[in-house]
Amino acid sequence: MPGFWTLLHKELLRFWKVSFQTIAAPVLSALLYLLIFSHALESRVQVFPNVPYTSFLIPGLAMMSLLQNAFANSSSSLIQSKVTGNIIFVLLTPLAPLEIFAAYVLAAAVRGVVVALGVLLVTSVFAPVSVQHPLWALAFAVLGGGIMGALGIVAGIWADKFDQLAAFQNFIIVPLTFLAGVFYSVQSLPVFWQHASHLNPFFYMIDGFRYGFFSAADVSPGVSVTVVGGFLIALSALGLWLLQAGYKLRH
Repeated sequence: MPGFWTLLHKELLRFWKVSFQTIAAPVLSALLYLLIFSHALESRVQVFPNVPYTSFLIPGLAMMSLLQNAFANSSSSLIQSKVTGNIIFVLLTPLAPLEIFAAYVLAAAVRGVVVALGVLLVTSVFAPVSVQHPLWALAFAVLGGGIMGALGIVAGIWADKFDQLAAFQNFIIVPLTFLAGVFYSVQSLPVFWQHASHLNPFFYMIDGFRYGFFSAADVSPGVSVTVVGGFLIALSALGLWLLQAGYKLRH
């Protein structure tokens, strides 16, 4: 157990010591999205009754930032350790695969939640936002951070170099988050694309998180938490299996 806390502390310090890059920069990016989209669409788009479009954007941007940064934390840590060769110092410790997995995922979730809180704090200056169901919002934030931390472990183990990891993020993570209803309600899409959106697990994370703010969502929060929970279990099992097998870690 002391080894778990040491690895967790190391992973937390890893992003905290460069917080201007890992926290401030994503918050600024989310703020720019809010200013641009709200300026262009505030008077043209109405999604939920009595919810201004700018307010509608804020939870989606916060969750999008959470997901992307949680993934970046665990995936970049693993690929950097593999490329530099210091992953051996983690593998040689008497840490069980579950402890290694938990330390990486928890650190990733913490970074994601910190970024999301920063986004909510900064963007709420521009539009009123109240959390009507804080437990729902917290549940989806924690589950989303866990999912992306686990997915970051899988991607970090799979990738052999930074280019492959960047391709994974640019061609899978970013499109799935942008197409998950951050800037719109999927109910406004044609029927085909509504069904396609329901195949995107990121949609359930963002939609469920937004329910915690507005008591309104495109699907039931119960359905969303079931899908998200199942996705977390599946990714956790895969990540643990890869760590246990030493896939691409023990050469």
